Amino acid sequence: MQLENSFIVPVPIDDAWRVLLDIERIAPCMPGAALDSVTGDDFTGRVKVKLGPINLTYAGKASFIEKDDVAHKAVIDARGKDQRGNGTAAAVVTAVLADEGSSTRVNVLTDLNITGRPAQFGRGVMTDVGNKLLGQFADRLAAQLGTSDEQHALDQAAAAEQQEPTVKAAAADAAQTMTGAAEEVAASVASVDGDNPVADATRKAGEAAFDAAATATDKLAETTKAPTKPRPAPQSEPEPIDLLEVAGGAAFTRFAAPAAAVAVLGILVALIVRRRR
Repeated sequence: MQLENSFIVPVPIDDAWRVLLDIERIAPCMPGAALDSVTGDDFTGRVKVKLGPINLTYAGKASFIEKDDVAHKAVIDARGKDQRGNGTAAAVVTAVLADEGSSTRVNVLTDLNITGRPAQFGRGVMTDVGNKLLGQFADRLAAQLGTSDEQHALDQAAAAEQQEPTVKAAAADAAQTMTGAAEEVAASVASVDGDNPVADATRKAGEAAFDAAATATDKLAETTKAPTKPRPAPQSEPEPIDLLEVAGGAAFTRFAAPAAAVAVLGILVALIVRRRR
Protein backbone atom coordinates (compact mmCIF):
# COMPACT_ATOMS: atom_id res chain seq x y z
CA MET A 1 0.00 0.00 0.00
CA GLN A 2 1.04 3.60 -0.52
CA LEU A 3 0.82 6.13 2.30
CA GLU A 4 1.13 9.89 1.97
CA ASN A 5 2.15 12.08 4.90
CA SER A 6 3.64 15.51 5.48
CA PHE A 7 5.07 17.54 8.32
CA ILE A 8 6.78 20.90 8.85
CA VAL A 9 10.16 21.64 10.41
CA PRO A 10 10.90 25.18 11.67
CA VAL A 11 14.08 25.83 9.65
CA PRO A 12 14.83 27.00 6.07
CA ILE A 13 14.94 24.35 3.37
CA ASP A 14 18.75 24.08 3.08
CA ASP A 15 19.12 23.59 6.83
CA ALA A 16 16.26 21.07 6.87
CA TRP A 17 17.88 19.14 4.01
CA ARG A 18 21.19 18.80 5.86
CA VAL A 19 19.46 17.73 9.07
CA LEU A 20 17.19 15.16 7.45
CA LEU A 21 20.18 13.49 5.77
CA ASP A 22 21.92 13.18 9.14
CA ILE A 23 20.53 9.80 10.21
CA GLU A 24 22.44 9.76 13.50
CA ARG A 25 20.81 13.03 14.46
CA ILE A 26 17.22 12.33 13.51
CA ALA A 27 16.94 8.64 14.47
CA PRO A 28 16.33 9.36 18.19
CA CYS A 29 13.40 11.58 17.17
CA MET A 30 11.48 8.68 15.60
CA PRO A 31 9.23 6.89 18.12
CA GLY A 32 10.34 3.33 18.83
CA ALA A 33 13.49 3.56 16.70
CA ALA A 34 17.12 2.90 17.60
CA LEU A 35 20.10 3.31 15.27
CA ASP A 36 22.76 0.58 15.43
CA SER A 37 25.30 1.54 12.75
CA VAL A 38 25.95 3.97 9.90
CA THR A 39 28.32 3.24 7.02
CA GLY A 40 28.18 5.83 4.26
CA ASP A 41 24.66 5.76 2.83
CA ASP A 42 23.81 2.47 4.56
CA PHE A 43 22.53 2.12 8.11
CA THR A 44 21.03 -0.53 10.37
CA GLY A 45 18.61 -0.20 13.23
CA ARG A 46 15.60 -1.50 15.13
CA VAL A 47 11.99 -0.46 15.61
CA LYS A 48 10.03 -1.71 18.60
CA VAL A 49 6.28 -2.16 18.23
CA LYS A 50 3.67 -3.14 20.81
CA LEU A 51 0.43 -4.68 19.57
CA GLY A 52 -1.71 -5.24 22.65
CA PRO A 53 0.14 -7.85 24.75
CA ILE A 54 2.50 -8.68 21.88
CA ASN A 55 5.91 -7.01 21.57
CA LEU A 56 7.61 -6.99 18.19
CA THR A 57 11.12 -5.82 17.33
CA TYR A 58 11.87 -5.22 13.67
CA ALA A 59 15.59 -5.31 12.90
CA GLY A 60 16.76 -4.35 9.47
CA LYS A 61 18.82 -2.18 7.21
CA ALA A 62 18.18 0.78 4.96
CA SER A 63 20.04 2.71 2.29
CA PHE A 64 19.79 6.02 0.52
CA ILE A 65 19.21 5.09 -3.11
CA GLU A 66 18.79 8.70 -4.24
CA LYS A 67 19.86 12.08 -2.86
CA ASP A 68 19.10 15.08 -5.06
CA ASP A 69 20.58 18.22 -3.50
CA VAL A 70 18.97 20.49 -6.10
CA ALA A 71 15.43 19.13 -5.89
CA HIS A 72 15.81 18.37 -2.17
CA LYS A 73 14.58 14.84 -2.75
CA ALA A 74 15.72 11.69 -0.98
CA VAL A 75 14.68 8.07 -1.53
CA ILE A 76 15.34 5.39 1.09
CA ASP A 77 14.93 1.64 0.67
CA ALA A 78 14.31 -0.10 4.01
CA ARG A 79 13.77 -3.76 4.84
CA GLY A 80 13.42 -5.58 8.12
CA LYS A 81 11.84 -8.50 9.91
CA ASP A 82 10.60 -9.26 13.38
CA GLN A 83 13.28 -10.97 15.43
CA ARG A 84 10.80 -13.67 16.48
CA GLY A 85 9.61 -14.37 12.97
CA ASN A 86 6.18 -12.75 13.38
CA GLY A 87 6.33 -10.67 10.23
CA THR A 88 8.34 -8.61 7.78
CA ALA A 89 8.30 -5.02 6.64
CA ALA A 90 9.63 -3.42 3.47
CA ALA A 91 9.30 0.17 2.37
CA VAL A 92 10.53 2.61 -0.22
CA VAL A 93 10.29 6.07 1.31
CA THR A 94 10.43 9.17 -0.88
CA ALA A 95 10.83 12.51 0.90
CA VAL A 96 10.57 15.80 -0.97
CA LEU A 97 11.16 19.15 0.73
CA ALA A 98 9.17 22.27 -0.12
CA ASP A 99 10.31 25.78 0.79
CA GLU A 100 7.89 27.70 3.02
CA GLY A 101 10.03 30.69 3.92
CA SER A 102 11.53 30.24 7.37
CA SER A 103 10.01 26.74 7.55
CA THR A 104 10.10 23.65 5.37
CA ARG A 105 7.36 21.20 4.49
CA VAL A 106 8.46 17.58 4.15
CA ASN A 107 6.19 15.50 1.91
CA VAL A 108 6.62 11.77 2.41
CA LEU A 109 5.39 9.00 0.10
CA THR A 110 5.80 5.48 1.50
CA ASP A 111 5.35 2.35 -0.58
CA LEU A 112 4.79 -0.12 2.26
CA ASN A 113 4.54 -3.90 2.37
CA ILE A 114 3.87 -5.53 5.76
CA THR A 115 3.26 -9.17 6.65
CA GLY A 116 2.33 -10.75 9.96
CA ARG A 117 0.18 -9.40 12.79
CA PRO A 118 0.47 -5.66 12.02
CA ALA A 119 -0.96 -6.38 8.55
CA GLN A 120 -4.41 -6.79 10.17
CA PHE A 121 -4.70 -3.00 10.17
CA GLY A 122 -6.27 -1.58 7.02
CA ARG A 123 -5.11 1.34 4.93
CA GLY A 124 -7.18 3.85 6.93
CA VAL A 125 -5.69 2.77 10.24
CA MET A 126 -2.15 2.67 8.82
CA THR A 127 -2.54 6.20 7.42
CA ASP A 128 -3.86 7.46 10.75
CA VAL A 129 -1.03 5.78 12.66
CA GLY A 130 1.54 7.10 10.18
CA ASN A 131 0.29 10.66 10.55
CA LYS A 132 0.42 10.49 14.33
CA LEU A 133 3.89 8.95 14.40
CA LEU A 134 5.21 11.53 11.94
CA GLY A 135 3.59 14.23 14.08
CA GLN A 136 5.50 12.97 17.12
CA PHE A 137 8.67 12.80 15.03
CA ALA A 138 8.21 16.37 13.79
CA ASP A 139 7.61 17.67 17.32
CA ARG A 140 10.76 15.98 18.63
CA LEU A 141 12.80 17.17 15.67
CA ALA A 142 11.55 20.74 16.11
CA ALA A 143 12.50 20.63 19.79
CA GLN A 144 15.96 19.33 18.87
CA LEU A 145 16.48 22.03 16.24
CA GLY A 146 15.41 24.68 18.75
CA THR A 147 18.10 23.64 21.20
CA SER A 148 20.84 22.82 18.69
CA ASP A 149 22.71 26.12 19.11
CA GLU A 150 22.64 25.86 22.89
CA GLN A 151 23.81 22.25 22.75
CA HIS A 152 26.63 23.20 20.37
CA ALA A 153 27.82 25.81 22.89
CA LEU A 154 27.72 23.21 25.66
CA ASP A 155 29.72 20.78 23.52
CA GLN A 156 32.36 23.45 22.88
CA ALA A 157 32.57 24.27 26.60
CA ALA A 158 32.96 20.60 27.45
CA ALA A 159 35.71 20.25 24.85
CA ALA A 160 37.51 23.28 26.29
CA GLU A 161 37.33 21.81 29.80
CA GLN A 162 38.78 18.55 28.53
CA GLN A 163 41.56 20.43 26.74
CA GLU A 164 42.56 22.71 29.65
CA PRO A 165 44.58 20.13 31.67
CA THR A 166 46.49 19.17 28.52
CA VAL A 167 47.34 22.81 27.79
CA LYS A 168 48.58 23.35 31.34
CA ALA A 169 50.73 20.22 31.21
CA ALA A 170 52.23 21.26 27.87
CA ALA A 171 53.02 24.72 29.22
CA ALA A 172 54.74 23.19 32.24
CA ASP A 173 56.80 20.91 29.99
CA ALA A 174 57.76 23.88 27.82
CA ALA A 175 58.82 25.90 30.84
CA GLN A 176 60.92 23.01 32.11
CA THR A 177 62.54 22.69 28.68
CA MET A 178 63.41 26.40 28.62
CA THR A 179 64.84 26.16 32.13
CA GLY A 180 67.05 23.27 31.08
CA ALA A 181 68.21 25.27 28.08
CA ALA A 182 69.14 28.21 30.28
CA GLU A 183 71.15 25.94 32.54
CA GLU A 184 72.90 24.50 29.51
CA VAL A 185 73.77 28.01 28.30
CA ALA A 186 75.22 28.92 31.68
CA ALA A 187 77.30 25.77 31.75
CA SER A 188 78.60 26.36 28.24
CA VAL A 189 79.68 29.89 29.10
CA ALA A 190 81.57 28.67 32.13
CA SER A 191 83.37 25.96 30.16
CA VAL A 192 84.52 28.06 27.21
CA ASP A 193 88.28 28.49 26.85
CA GLY A 194 90.15 30.33 24.15
CA ASP A 195 90.90 33.72 22.73
CA ASN A 196 87.23 34.74 22.20
CA PRO A 197 85.10 33.11 24.91
CA VAL A 198 82.21 35.58 24.48
CA ALA A 199 81.60 34.76 20.83
CA ASP A 200 81.83 31.02 21.41
CA ALA A 201 79.46 31.18 24.40
CA THR A 202 76.99 33.30 22.42
CA ARG A 203 76.93 30.76 19.60
CA LYS A 204 76.27 27.85 21.93
CA ALA A 205 73.62 29.82 23.81
CA GLY A 206 71.85 30.65 20.56
CA GLU A 207 71.79 27.01 19.44
CA ALA A 208 70.45 25.85 22.80
CA ALA A 209 67.78 28.54 22.88
CA PHE A 210 66.69 27.68 19.32
CA ASP A 211 66.32 23.98 20.12
CA ALA A 212 64.38 24.75 23.29
CA ALA A 213 62.05 27.15 21.50
CA ALA A 214 61.36 24.62 18.73
CA THR A 215 60.51 21.91 21.24
CA ALA A 216 58.19 24.20 23.19
CA THR A 217 56.47 25.36 20.00
CA ASP A 218 55.79 21.79 18.86
CA LYS A 219 54.23 20.85 22.20
CA LEU A 220 52.01 23.91 22.32
CA ALA A 221 50.94 23.43 18.69
CA GLU A 222 49.63 19.96 19.51
CA THR A 223 47.38 21.37 22.24
CA THR A 224 45.98 24.25 20.21
CA LYS A 225 44.47 22.09 17.47
CA ALA A 226 40.69 22.27 16.99
CA PRO A 227 39.04 20.37 19.85
CA THR A 228 37.49 17.04 19.01
CA LYS A 229 33.73 17.05 19.39
CA PRO A 230 32.72 14.87 22.35
CA ARG A 231 31.19 11.54 21.41
CA PRO A 232 27.47 11.43 22.08
CA ALA A 233 26.24 9.33 24.97
CA PRO A 234 25.11 5.80 24.04
CA GLN A 235 21.54 5.76 22.86
CA SER A 236 19.09 4.36 25.41
CA GLU A 237 16.67 1.62 24.41
CA PRO A 238 13.57 3.17 22.84
CA GLU A 239 10.08 2.70 24.19
CA PRO A 240 8.01 0.49 21.85
CA ILE A 241 5.31 2.07 19.72
CA ASP A 242 1.92 1.06 21.10
CA LEU A 243 -0.04 0.70 17.87
CA LEU A 244 -3.43 0.33 19.56
CA GLU A 245 -2.83 3.44 21.65
CA VAL A 246 -1.57 5.45 18.69
CA ALA A 247 -4.40 4.29 16.43
CA GLY A 248 -7.01 5.32 19.00
CA GLY A 249 -10.39 5.97 17.42
CA ALA A 250 -9.35 4.58 14.06
CA ALA A 251 -8.57 1.18 15.55
CA PHE A 252 -11.85 1.19 17.47
CA THR A 253 -13.74 1.96 14.26
CA ARG A 254 -11.87 -0.82 12.45
CA PHE A 255 -12.84 -3.50 14.96
CA ALA A 256 -16.13 -2.11 16.28
CA ALA A 257 -18.35 -3.85 13.71
CA PRO A 258 -16.86 -7.36 14.18
CA ALA A 259 -17.01 -6.93 17.94
CA ALA A 260 -20.67 -5.89 17.77
CA ALA A 261 -21.51 -8.89 15.56
CA VAL A 262 -19.86 -11.25 18.01
CA ALA A 263 -21.78 -9.65 20.88
CA VAL A 264 -25.13 -10.00 19.08
CA LEU A 265 -24.37 -13.62 18.23
CA GLY A 266 -23.57 -14.28 21.86
CA ILE A 267 -26.88 -12.79 23.00
CA LEU A 268 -28.85 -14.91 20.48
CA VAL A 269 -27.11 -18.10 21.61
CA ALA A 270 -27.92 -17.27 25.22
CA LEU A 271 -31.63 -16.71 24.42
CA ILE A 272 -31.89 -20.01 22.48
CA VAL A 273 -30.31 -21.93 25.35
CA ARG A 274 -32.76 -20.40 27.83
CA ARG A 275 -35.80 -21.28 25.66
CA ARG A 276 -34.68 -24.88 25.36
CA ARG A 277 -34.44 -25.06 29.13
